[in-house]
Amino acid sequence: MTETGSILSAHRREAVAVEQDGPVLRVRLNPSGKDDTLGVAVLDDLIALLDDLHERPDVRILHLSSLGEDFCLGADRGEYQEALAADPTGAALRRIADKAHRLCQALEITHAVTIAQLHGKVIGAGLALASFCDLRAGADTCRFRMPEVGLGLPPAWGGAMGRLVAEAGAARIRELMLTCDTFDAPTAHRLGLLHKVVPLDQLDQAVNAWTRPLVRRAPEALILTKRMLAGYARADRTADITLLDSHLLTAQLNHPPVRG
Repeated sequence: MTETGSILSAHRREAVAVEQDGPVLRVRLNPSGKDDTLGVAVLDDLIALLDDLHERPDVRILHLSSLGEDFCLGADRGEYQEALAADPTGAALRRIADKAHRLCQALEITHAVTIAQLHGKVIGAGLALASFCDLRAGADTCRFRMPEVGLGLPPAWGGAMGRLVAEAGAARIRELMLTCDTFDAPTAHRLGLLHKVVPLDQLDQAVNAWTRPLVRRAPEALILTKRMLAGYARADRTADITLLDSHLLTAQLNHPPVRG
């Protein structure tokens, strides 16, 4: 395996680890194993990487995983508070939220087939990020949760509500968002949020079982199919208000609810 090409040279990435193996680009969150949240540095690195992919048709598969104890514990709320303290107008916070939206849209439209490999806890923004990947495999020990409402926030990260509803159905997503209940991997599989559930030590094999045949498919057929699927999914979101997400989040943090 080698780290090659302009994907690495165009932008030095420290918040994610990147490794290319032929047509497969492996991207790992939390290379230090210490921070399982999606901070600004991670968003910047992932956006830059996906932007670079436009010039890299040789990359056919993007394999997203994490080197931490969990796949992802959600957005970095500490950064939100710091951004709001530094700029009470909310402009800095809106820029962070807009980056999340740009990242998810870039994942949805990239020509590469995107595969999320999930383990441990997959919380909030982590689930949102994974939902924008084409294929998702998870360990049978995974635990999922959408905690935003319980934290007094709208579930607005990345504009993922529409994507989650399209993938799993409005009724179940409504229940899970409103109750903030934890759910397990078999439940995620039944909902369509996971395509495969396997023991943790078989996750790599499960992803490889997808990767091997995908790299043999005609590139144009894969790209066209991805574009068609994205088009149908977007057609179901014609009333999508995700462009307002950054404003919703900023307004909520600027004016938290009075608890009594």
